[in-house]
Amino acid sequence: MSADPPCPCGAGAPYASCCGRYHAGAEHLRAPDAERLMRSRYSAYVLGLTDYLLATWHPLTRPARLEPDPPGLKWLGLELRRHLRRDDDHATVSFVARSKLGGRAQRLVETSRFVREGGRWFYVDGEVG
Repeated sequence: MSADPPCPCGAGAPYASCCGRYHAGAEHLRAPDAERLMRSRYSAYVLGLTDYLLATWHPLTRPARLEPDPPGLKWLGLELRRHLRRDDDHATVSFVARSKLGGRAQRLVETSRFVREGGRWFYVDGEVG
């Protein structure tokens, strides 16, 4: 295995210089835009980083806790379809996240809403479908 494996988000960069830098420390809430935050959140799901997911979820819509993925769930990839910045503090990101559970392929198709407050981007909610 490589010392710095490819990032799960599919951007084509090594994990440490891609989403890993947001997961690792002070920069973790400082993704520069909604697309990078969405990619880092996908990688966090792949890696089981629930603290990061909760920290990047807007306080008004954030659940109290996240359940772990079902045993055997395998994340297969992320396809970014659209990143639309509506203004300096609001954006949407449409994507498809593929996974497999119990031999069955699954696709999550979502348009997520993001807001920037205090210089930090947060996931607000998403419309599935």
